[in-house]
Amino acid sequence: MAEVALRAAHAADGEAIAQVLHRARETMAFIPQDLHTMDDTRGFVRDVLLAGQEVIVALRDGAVAGFAALDGDMLTQLYVAPPFFGQGTGTRLLADAMARRSGGLRLWVFQPNAGAIRLYERHGFRTVKETDGSGNEEKVPDRLMAWRPAAADQVDRSAGER
Repeated sequence: MAEVALRAAHAADGEAIAQVLHRARETMAFIPQDLHTMDDTRGFVRDVLLAGQEVIVALRDGAVAGFAALDGDMLTQLYVAPPFFGQGTGTRLLADAMARRSGGLRLWVFQPNAGAIRLYERHGFRTVKETDGSGNEEKVPDRLMAWRPAAADQVDRSAGER
């Protein structure tokens, strides 16, 4: 299995990132598949992710195998290309995002995405809020999850004991 290398995304990665996003979402039977065309996805990657967020790509054999996008303390995207599911790419991207936001991180995840929820929980994320999906474009129930480093939790607990 090829090693995973991480680096900041470049504008030239846009097409590969859009392909990963589009193909990964195609595997999610619980979301409507007709929401966005490939051209819509390309525009989103170019005009939203690469233009205004911190995007990290995971490379395997020099090709983009996954990516994560950060906006402040929010992990807005974490997707892995289907051929690389279950090979540690998502774990590497998540660990990198947590290191980049060492004070804490939040994310939204679809409730039917049990594999992603397990990944986040293994890394210390906890559910903060659950919704019925009426606030997202997919109309799929989701949850807000958050991670705070143990040191921050300890400070919070000790401050509350005074």
